[in-house]
Amino acid sequence: MRALLIVNPYATATTPAGRDTLAHTLGARMDLTVELTTHRGHAEELTRKAVADGGYDAIIVHGGDGSVNEVVNGLLGTPADPTPPSLPRLGIIPGGSANVFARALGIDADPLLATAQLIGLLESDASRTVNLGIADSRWFLFNCGMGIDAHVVEAMERKRKKGKAATPARYLFTTVVTFLRHRMDTARFTVSVSTHDGGHLDLPDTSFAFVLNTTPWTFLGGRIIETNPGTTLFGGLGVFASSTMSVPRNLPLATRLLVHADPHAGHLYRNDDVAKVWFTSPVPLPVQIDGDYVGERTEIEFGYRPDALAVVAPPDTAG
Repeated sequence: MRALLIVNPYATATTPAGRDTLAHTLGARMDLTVELTTHRGHAEELTRKAVADGGYDAIIVHGGDGSVNEVVNGLLGTPADPTPPSLPRLGIIPGGSANVFARALGIDADPLLATAQLIGLLESDASRTVNLGIADSRWFLFNCGMGIDAHVVEAMERKRKKGKAATPARYLFTTVVTFLRHRMDTARFTVSVSTHDGGHLDLPDTSFAFVLNTTPWTFLGGRIIETNPGTTLFGGLGVFASSTMSVPRNLPLATRLLVHADPHAGHLYRNDDVAKVWFTSPVPLPVQIDGDYVGERTEIEFGYRPDALAVVAPPDTAG
């Protein structure tokens, strides 16, 4: 088996010793080429080149959710491109702070244990297909958001550029501080939802919203945070939209998320299985896709494609 290992050396949980160990372990079982990324978008570039050159049986990514997103987009091209007749298998070894997509697939959060798990799955020829979300012209893996969560992601990216680790405690502190800082923001946008039965709903006074391709929304260390518990990798999109930034009204909702209670509130619209979603705003607002800040947008359209991606992962036991 010939495989390409793409490593993001700047990801939170990657270390030189750790990546050397997993590269040595993988290299003992296959013909392995290792590439280190140097800039945002590099993993996508490397994947596109590997697909174009051919000859690889598997492409393995060791990094965070952003790196996995890049590899998937490099592997599949844009959602408008024709489906390739054959592609290398995709393997994931978590290396970020949350690793939402990998953990949602049942991949071990520990990189060395995930490496052993991956070898066993590759050698047994195991894989599964999952749905992917679509955000305009790009694939997304687990969630996108407009508003406060994009502000939090942007703030965390600034801290990481200053050399601060993306620990769960820092994420929680940054989320609380950022929410308080923006609680008086008056910007509102419209969330439009298309259901599977052809229904349509407009929510014209939204303060912040998320669109999900799977649960959970994120992990806070070992704690699962589920905004849409019924959203899965084999169903439609989840929507979570709040009409207020009020601290007294959102604090009980945040508490419910932390204690794994069913998320609901009078100011919240939640649907775990819809066909399409649109965000439209009169002014540019911040957007994050799979935990990466992608700038400000005035509109963005979300959809999904069933069975879009084949990934080397344990069998789905929840579905």
